[in-house]
Amino acid sequence: MEKQEKGIFERLRIGEVVSLNDPDFLTVNKIVDQTMALSPKLNAATSKAEARKILGNIIGTTVDDTTTLFVPFHTNLGCFIKLGKGVFINHGCSFLDMGGITIEDDVQIGPRVNLVTENHPLDPAQRKSMICLPILIKRNAWIGAGATILPGVTVGINAVVAAGAVVSKNVPDNTVVAGIPAKIIKNI
Repeated sequence: MEKQEKGIFERLRIGEVVSLNDPDFLTVNKIVDQTMALSPKLNAATSKAEARKILGNIIGTTVDDTTTLFVPFHTNLGCFIKLGKGVFINHGCSFLDMGGITIEDDVQIGPRVNLVTENHPLDPAQRKSMICLPILIKRNAWIGAGATILPGVTVGINAVVAAGAVVSKNVPDNTVVAGIPAKIIKNI
């Protein structure tokens, strides 16, 4: 498929370098505006049920009743977030989901966690472009307070990311990672 035939979101989700000046980026900006309009309502929610409902409007699907979101919560698009059942997301998290974020069942996410699927090229001539890669958090993983998960990372089943860790590489199942950059410190 030629570059011109692919939609902007497909191009972003497969890791293609896309200039912020690309005319198709107007489509992205429309969704950003819609999400920005809903975000104050989400962050003013006074119950978990209300937060789930508004988050569902942002991500474009019903959020299961077993999932808990504590506000405030921030996302730039939201439409590329997929949440499983029994997910817990604590206060102050930020999900930049242009590359896609999938959170499987029973994942726990601590306060102030950043899931970042978006990056920019190192080449200064291309710096005002985006490179996006998906994040996958597998079943029963635990992401500790203030951790940052970078583009393209998969966190394995039952894995633990220690508080404050910066994860730039995949985390195997049943391991604990910590540090900057995160490294395996033990097996579970």
